[in-house]
Amino acid sequence: MEPVKLLILVIFALIVWSFGSAAWYLTRKGGDSRKFARALTWRVALSVGLFILLYVLYRNGLIKPYSVYAPLGR
Repeated sequence: MEPVKLLILVIFALIVWSFGSAAWYLTRKGGDSRKFARALTWRVALSVGLFILLYVLYRNGLIKPYSVYAPLGR
């Protein structure tokens, strides 16, 4: 797997993990609101960071979007 794709997957996994830990802190009886807020802050920061990373990679030509409905060879 390409290093760029692996980096994107790792960051996405961290986002999902952070969201899950925030949900865990929210549902625990007598949960710590500081830990909940910190987990959500990490999730937002990672999401913004991933968006910026994707934009930079796209502008530098390291990743390219593709069309799902590509025209068939006419």
